[in-house]
Amino acid sequence: MQYNDAMTDTENAPVPPAIEVRGLSKRYNLQPVLKDLSLALADGSLCVLVGSNGAGKTTLLRIIASLVRPDAGFAAINGAALKDNAALRRQIGYLGHQTLFYSDLNALENLTHYARLYGLDNVADRVHAGIASMDLVNHQHKPVRTYSRGMLQRLAIARALLHDPAILLLDEPYTGLDKEAAQALDLRLRGLHQPGRTLLIAAHHPQRLLAFASQVAWLRDGRIAQIQAVDRLSETPDLLHYLAEAA
Repeated sequence: MQYNDAMTDTENAPVPPAIEVRGLSKRYNLQPVLKDLSLALADGSLCVLVGSNGAGKTTLLRIIASLVRPDAGFAAINGAALKDNAALRRQIGYLGHQTLFYSDLNALENLTHYARLYGLDNVADRVHAGIASMDLVNHQHKPVRTYSRGMLQRLAIARALLHDPAILLLDEPYTGLDKEAAQALDLRLRGLHQPGRTLLIAAHHPQRLLAFASQVAWLRDGRIAQIQAVDRLSETPDLLHYLAEAA
């Protein structure tokens, strides 16, 4: 009987958010960027993070990615604190403003390097699949220093997805992409938007993401001022107006 009761308690336990940050504060040169910020996203969410330039979107993503330490507060993935948890960080894919590739290596060599850092199996297959998914097969043997900004961005997206992360953090992923590459990224993100994966995407111009996102979070004055489901944006006129102005 005790066993059954324990099973019932486990089944009824609340599911923790896939991404949770609570009480985050961060200053740079005594200037506050994030101020007691809290945010929780359920598994399977695709949340667009909006806010003006300098609002702290990049800082928030970098804290969740464990690349920056907050001055206060904490970040957790599926209920487990990220601090000093290397195994948990392997569940995160991150795309920032810097591509972080070795300029004299080609696409194959760069992605192979990162696959080995992640300790992945079937490295060659994963690398080839990643390059193909971003339509870079014809350029895979060229040094990345010869790549255009858009090609570098596509390769960086392939790297962020290389280890099939459960948490995907993308900072302005459409930067440098031409129309065809942007449409291909739309399809890729739509395919990734499913249970078992949670996406938080910072976008200064978020309109194309609203077609398939589940939520919008508005970062303003160092806090999440509003978070709303895309299909209920009419209930938050201030946020709706901000999105219209960002078009």
